[in-house]
Amino acid sequence: MATNIKQLLTDLIEAWNDHDPIRAAQFYAEDYHGTDVGLSQPQVGRAARIHVLESYIRVFPDIHYAAETVVEGDQAVLIWTMTGTQNGPVYGLPATGRRIEIKGVSVLTFANGLITHGTNIWDTAGFLRALKLLPEL
Repeated sequence: MATNIKQLLTDLIEAWNDHDPIRAAQFYAEDYHGTDVGLSQPQVGRAARIHVLESYIRVFPDIHYAAETVVEGDQAVLIWTMTGTQNGPVYGLPATGRRIEIKGVSVLTFANGLITHGTNIWDTAGFLRALKLLPEL
């Protein structure tokens, strides 16, 4: 099963990098439930995942993900790096045109070949520093 999950995650990252939210959503269960440290509300269902990806593409039209995958049973961890240029407003802040690189981890649970649960933790302070909105420590 690990090989299948690894391939599913490879295909998911490809859909994200192709900026194809409809294709990416097909990897999530209809009753998907996820949390993200950067979002105020949990994401529930495929429509929520489509909305998140569309939002990221509006902010970072050149968004790209690279990821390493660790699979154990029906769970997987993605250790990822997202790059992009902030050409749209985010968190009420105007576009800066700055190039960013964000590192994060996603812990995913699978059932019947689909992602049913996700926890996404990423470097929000590093994100704000890259946009020059938070001072260096």
